[in-house]
This record gives sequence, C-alpha cells and structure tokens, in this order.
Amino acid sequence: MITLCTLALLLAALVVAVFGAWNWVDGKLDKTDWLTSSADTPASTWLLLGSDERDGSTQYGGEADIEGFRTDTILVLTKPKSGPSSLISIPRDSLMEVDGQYMKINAVAQLAGKQALVGQVEELTGQHIDHVAQIKFGGLQQIVDALGGIELCYDQDVQDAYSGLNWQAGCHTADGTTALAFARMRYADVQGDFGRNERQRQVISAIVTKATSKQTLTSWSTVTKLADAGLAAVSVDNDTNPYTLLTMALAFKDATGDNGISGSVYWSNPDYYVDGVGSSVLLDNAKNTELFEQLAAGTHKAGSVGTLAES
Repeated sequence: MITLCTLALLLAALVVAVFGAWNWVDGKLDKTDWLTSSADTPASTWLLLGSDERDGSTQYGGEADIEGFRTDTILVLTKPKSGPSSLISIPRDSLMEVDGQYMKINAVAQLAGKQALVGQVEELTGQHIDHVAQIKFGGLQQIVDALGGIELCYDQDVQDAYSGLNWQAGCHTADGTTALAFARMRYADVQGDFGRNERQRQVISAIVTKATSKQTLTSWSTVTKLADAGLAAVSVDNDTNPYTLLTMALAFKDATGDNGISGSVYWSNPDYYVDGVGSSVLLDNAKNTELFEQLAAGTHKAGSVGTLAES
C-alpha cells in the first residue's frame, strides 16, 4: 500500500497554486488529532501514512477485507532550512515498545492511538513531526484511473495471490487496480517489505510525473477531479492548510528529484523474533538518530540511504 496522501495533497496544492482555490481545498480537508506536544525542531517534517483501512468502495486484489486498520506505509519527509530534502521509509514491521508493550509500528495507531504513532516516529527520528497525512486504499486506485493509468516497470514475472498482482516482466501502463496491487505486493518479492518500499516510491513518482504534466495542469476539470478523489480518502492533522500543502509539495519534489535523498531507515536485523509479536525488523536507533540529525541539518549528501547498518 502506498502513501497516496502525498499525491492527493500535492494535487490539492496544485489546485491552490494554479487556480487560487484556497477555500475549495481547505473545505475538503478531513482534520483530526495527530500531533504531539513535543518540542519543535528546526527542519520542517511531515509524516506520510498509507492505511489498509477499507471503505467498501474499491477492490483489493487477492486479500479479503479486514477489521481495523494498519499503517502499512510510513514515510518521513524532511525539509531542512538549507540543503537537500529527504523522503525516508520506515518498514511496517519495525519493532516498537509502547508503554512497556512490544508491537510492530504498523499496529501502533490502532492499538495505542494516532498520537502514540507520531510519538514513536519522533522518538525514532529525534525530530518533531509538524504535519501528518494518512490515506486509505481507495485513493490510489481512484487517482490512477482518473489519470488514465501510469507507466510502471518491474523486471520479474509475478502472480501473487495475496495482492492480486499478475505482472509480466517489463514496463506496462497500469490501471488503478494493477497499480494498487503493484504497490502492495511483498510476498512474491525476494526483498519483502524493502522491495515493496522501492515500488511504492516508483508508483508515487509515476503518478506525480503524470499529474504534474502540462496536459493535466492545463485542465481545471482534470486537476479538480484528481484532487477531489484523493482528498476524499485523506485524513490530516488539525494544523494543515493549503499553504502547508504547498510547502509539502515543494519539499516532496525536491526529495524525489536528482538532488534529493531517499531510502529507508537503518536496521540491524530484518528477522528479529519477539514472543507475541513475531518476526520483526530491529532498527539501529543510534544510526537512525545520526541519520535524521544530518537530514534535518541539511548536511547529508544527496542520494540513497539506509538498509543494513554497519557494525
């Protein structure tokens, strides 16, 4: 599952920038309590989440609907005062300890609350989270279909019953159902969640490229249709407004460009077993604190980061 809040809010920001429709966008934002009272930090930091909560409006490949929700995609977008912006994935199975109880990070919001999840990310990164956006499954499929499909590439044949992805190696124009399965598939990927994170970033990039094309941006009806579809599935923090969407859009563009930084947090063991939790990803806290200090200060060089931490 991909964090389509990034795209939905980007499209909303484009509506504001291109058409000046501040009230139209602000009125469609679904706001809720996400933020903590942690001390502010110098960089601007967004937490972007993808939830597997079903709303009954979309088909989800091979898996049946489930109760509750999991934040199965977690991305931290950081814009320092100077230097490159960054977009960093946190694996959904990362092991967390919340009020003395071990759990995977994708379960924290459901089991301990939305602010508890934000608090865990702040503890992991050492950075205050300024804004949060979360989207449910349906947003991705609807936006891709509104765009008329997107170009995706994967160099392996896949027939995955869990995600419903049927893929022939190569590059293809994917409709919404295929793009959703492409973003969710992990069991048929030898890299598991890490490979899925790479494909999620590919889907984001493909959508943003097409959504920001001249053909799209010169059509008010197309832009508003895309933004409307995305915003309908998005929940944001109480402090988000059209201006913060614009700043997020610019930071996202920088982070995913040639001079940006992308990748995942550092981990020391991808198969760390805990009773009652199961196989988890054990993160390298010291390495990640150092990473986000550099990202927030703008001193980290552009390129890819993360994976197995060096001993």
